[in-house]
Amino acid sequence: MDLKSNKNAGITEGIVSVIVNTLLFVLKYWAGIVTGSLAIVADAWHTMSDSISSVVLIAATGLSNRKPDKKHPFGHGRWEQIAAIFIGIILAIIAYDFLKDSILRLKEHTSVTFGTIAIVVTCISIVVKEGLAQYAFRLARKTGNVAIKADGWHHRSDALSSIVVLIGILLSKYFWWMDSVLGIIIALMLFYATYTIIRESITKILGEEPSDEIIKQINDVVNQMYPEGLQLHHFHIHNYVTHKEMTFHIRLPRELSLEESHSVATAIEEMIEERFNITSTIHVEPLEYAHPEK
Repeated sequence: MDLKSNKNAGITEGIVSVIVNTLLFVLKYWAGIVTGSLAIVADAWHTMSDSISSVVLIAATGLSNRKPDKKHPFGHGRWEQIAAIFIGIILAIIAYDFLKDSILRLKEHTSVTFGTIAIVVTCISIVVKEGLAQYAFRLARKTGNVAIKADGWHHRSDALSSIVVLIGILLSKYFWWMDSVLGIIIALMLFYATYTIIRESITKILGEEPSDEIIKQINDVVNQMYPEGLQLHHFHIHNYVTHKEMTFHIRLPRELSLEESHSVATAIEEMIEERFNITSTIHVEPLEYAHPEK
């Protein structure tokens, strides 16, 4: 998918998310106030945080698709990872707040009586939020946009927390502490979502090992080009979202001239750019060279 389509996908998903989540927030917050349930109010604010993260997503998508400039020769694509980290931080703050309040209410032996309103609103939330999650995941697979994926997990975690709330509502008449325990469970789910989102984003920013599949594909094509075998190794990839940079080593016979070695490396680089849409830089070594052990 091209950059324009990627940008439009991020903005579209963000706008849909803001509208739907704002409506859900109003509905769930009203239900929480009517029933006096901390768990439902927490669920409402979790939903509202989706709107906040979607606004961040829209802004980050616009920034990430700016063209490379003198100060940023690799483009601005990593704004998407930065946005995903910011979304994770929002989740962590919300999780801490509700964990604290839930523990406090548990100590104070605060109980809640749920009703039909709570059940209906929670069921609506589950269906709508899972629908939004599937929509975001589908766009993320098409675009490779990690911020859209993060937003999808935000929707999914909201749907899961609503399922937990629904179970608690059905069991609340048997256990006075159910609402407080539900608040704690939702908070822990939010902390886990934060961990997964931030971990993936930081991994991409720091640099990552290419997948075994892409290494095998490159090796197969290079072996077709040069059947004598060039011993490709030391693969590294840098994901700038809008494009990827790869570096690796090849071993060539010592008798090849500098010009001949350059021609081999350039041919491989051009092949990788054409077939895999990855910009590569190749380090050439003598065929018998062995890296010193560290």
